[in-house]
Amino acid sequence: MCVDPNTQRRDWFLTLDAQSGIADRSQARRAGYSRRAMAWRLKTAKWRRVQRGVYATFTGQVHREARLWAALRRAGPGAMLSHETAAEVHGLTDRPSAKIHITVPADRHPARHRAIRGVVIHRSNQSRPMRLPEWKLPRTRIEDTVLDLVATSSTFDEAYSWISQAVARKLVSVVVLREVLRTRSRIRWRVWLTEALADAEEGAYFPLERRYARDVERAHGLPTAQRQARRIIGGRTHYKDNWYPEYRVCVELDGPTYHQNEQVHQDKRRDNLNLAVDAAQTYRFGPVEVTERACESAAMVAATLRRRGWQGQPHPCRKPGCGVGPQ
Repeated sequence: MCVDPNTQRRDWFLTLDAQSGIADRSQARRAGYSRRAMAWRLKTAKWRRVQRGVYATFTGQVHREARLWAALRRAGPGAMLSHETAAEVHGLTDRPSAKIHITVPADRHPARHRAIRGVVIHRSNQSRPMRLPEWKLPRTRIEDTVLDLVATSSTFDEAYSWISQAVARKLVSVVVLREVLRTRSRIRWRVWLTEALADAEEGAYFPLERRYARDVERAHGLPTAQRQARRIIGGRTHYKDNWYPEYRVCVELDGPTYHQNEQVHQDKRRDNLNLAVDAAQTYRFGPVEVTERACESAAMVAATLRRRGWQGQPHPCRKPGCGVGPQ
C-alpha cells in the first residue's frame, strides 16, 4: 500500500506538536524513518533517547511535559498519568512528583515495565481516563486521582488532605467523590471516608457529630455537650455544633467543603466574638481530628474543661495506646 508522503509528513509533525516533540520508534517508522535514519539522528545528536525506544526530536533541555510524554509512550497502550503525577497535571498539587506515576490496564504484564527509568507503574481497572483531546497528556480523572492517592496514603490524615485540597481548589465535588467511592471494591478507611463525605448530601455535619459524640466524648468520659445549641452573638443567632455552657467551651465540626469559600473567614470572626463577648473557648475539628486523632482531641477538650471547672475525670478509650487519663 502506497502512503502519500505529504500525508505522512503532516501526521508526523502533528504527532510531534501534540507530544511536545517526543516520538517513539513505531511512530517514527510510520513517518517513514528507517532504522538507519533513526540511528544517524541519534549519533549526530539531532535526536536524543529519553526512554528506551522513545526519542526527543529536538535539541536543548527536555522539559517536564516532554518527559511525561516519553514515559507514557514507553509504557505503551492504555497508559495514563496517575497518582501524584496526575495530581500535578490536574493542578491538585503545585509540586512535581519525584517519580512519574503511570497506570496501565490490569491485564498488562508489569514485568516489561520494570526497567522504565524514573517511572512507577500501577496496574488497575478501577481508574478511568479523563476525556481529553489527543494533544493533552492522558491522565486519570480527577476523582479517580484523588481516590488513588487516598488508597496509597500511609495515614488517614494524609488521605483526607488530598480530598480537602481537591474540594478546596474546586477540582471535584464531594458528591462526585462519594459516587466514585461506592464503585471501588477495595479502599482503605472506607467507613471514615464515607462519614467524612456524607455531610454534602445531608446538608449538615451529622456524621462528624455522631463520630465526635461517640469516639471523642463518650469513649473518653467527657461530659455531654448540647448539640446544635442556639446562641446570640453580636446580635445575631448562631448554632454551635457542640456547646458546653457551664464551662464556656465550644467544639465546631468542619467537613470537607469548609475551606472552599468565605465560611472560614466568617467562622474565625465568630470565634473571636465568642472569646471577646463571653470568653468562650472554641475548638475546630475536621474528620481527621474525630477519627485518627480522636484521643488527642479528647485530651485537649478535657484539659480545657478541667481548667474551666469540670470536676470529672477523662479515661482512656479501648483503642490501643490511648493516652487519655485522669488529669
